[in-house]
Amino acid sequence: MSQIHTLTMPKWGLSMTEGRVDAWLKEEGQAITKGDEVLDVETDKISSSVEAPFSGVLRRQIARQDETLSVGALLGIVVEGDVSDAEIDAVIEQFQADFVPGAGAEEDSGPKPQKVELDGRLVRYFERGEGGVPLVLVHGFGGDLNNWLFNHEALAAGRRVIALDLPGHGESAKQLQRGDLDELSGVLLALLDHLDIPEAHLVGHSMGGAVCLNAARLSPQRVRSLTLIGSAGLGTEINGSYLQGFVEAANRNALKAPLMQLFSNAELVNRQMLEDMLKYKRLEGVDSALRQLAANLFGEGRQQLDLRAVVQDGAQPVLVIWGSDDAIIPAAHSQGLAAQIEILPGQAHMVQMEAAEQVNRLVLEFIRQH
Repeated sequence: MSQIHTLTMPKWGLSMTEGRVDAWLKEEGQAITKGDEVLDVETDKISSSVEAPFSGVLRRQIARQDETLSVGALLGIVVEGDVSDAEIDAVIEQFQADFVPGAGAEEDSGPKPQKVELDGRLVRYFERGEGGVPLVLVHGFGGDLNNWLFNHEALAAGRRVIALDLPGHGESAKQLQRGDLDELSGVLLALLDHLDIPEAHLVGHSMGGAVCLNAARLSPQRVRSLTLIGSAGLGTEINGSYLQGFVEAANRNALKAPLMQLFSNAELVNRQMLEDMLKYKRLEGVDSALRQLAANLFGEGRQQLDLRAVVQDGAQPVLVIWGSDDAIIPAAHSQGLAAQIEILPGQAHMVQMEAAEQVNRLVLEFIRQH
C-alpha cells in the first residue's frame, strides 16, 4: 500500500519554538530507513539531527538550508510505494494551507514542569507518559532536567518518566545543607515518596549516576534497575581541571573551554548555551552550592566516594553506557563491573544528547527486560 509521510520540525525540549535547517543529510530520491538521520537542525539550545520516524524514499526536500521554521512546519516528504508527483503536490498544498506557525506549540509541549516542597525545600520536576514501572532521570553536576531533552519523550512511550532538578541546580532550591551524596539521594527518594512511586528504574548521568547508585545503596527495594551514563562513583579519576574551570568561570570566554570538553562536537557549545549556563551560575546560592558539592564529592580533583560495590552486589540489574572519548570521567571505570556495558565509540561525556537515539534504544531494551 502506498503512503505519503510528512516529515516535520520536531519539538526538542519545553522551550523550543523553531529551528534552523543546517544541512540535508539525505538527497531527494534516496531511500530512508526508520531512524536514519535526514537533516541537521539548530535550535537556540543545541544542534541535532532529525530522524525519520518512518521508512521510504525522500521524494521532496521542502525546507531549504539556513531556513528557520516553526515547530511542526513541513520539512520534507517521504513516500512508501508508488505515488505520483501530483499526489505529493496535493498533500503539500493541503499541509501548508492547514499549518499555522506556533499553533498548538503549548499543547505539543504536553505537561509543564511542576514544583513541590520536600522537607521545606522546593524541587522542580517534569513528568510525561504513563504506565509501567516509572523511570526517573537524574542529571549531573551543573546540569538540570533539560539535559534529557532528547531522551525524555522517547523513553516515555508507554511509561511514566520523571526528570528532576537536584538541589542547587535548575529551578530547585539552591541551598544545600551538607552538600553530600546522601542529601542529594535523599531528595530523589523523597520525590518518589511524594509521587507515590514505590519502585523505579533510575537513570543517572555523571554525578547523577552516583546519586542513583547511592539511592540504591540507601533503599535497594526502591530501585528496580540502574542505568549509569558516564557515571561518577565507579573510580577515583575525574577531570579536576574541568571542574575547577567550570566552577570558577564568570564570563562566556572562561566558560567556553570547560564546556567544550563535554562534547565530541565542540560546535554544540554555542552562544545561547553559554548564556544560559552563565545565567544559572549567577543565580543566588548557585556558586556556593557548586563549590560545596565539588569539595565534598570531587575534592582535590579526585572522586571521594566508591560505589562500585552497589553494582557488584547485584541487588539490581545495571546498564552502563559510556562515550569512549569521555574527557571528564574515563570510560575505563566500566571495566570489571557486573553489568551490561555499552561503550559508544567516538562519543564524549554528554552522550545522552549527542547519541540520543542509541542511548534511548539501549535504555528501552534494558528496562523492558527488567
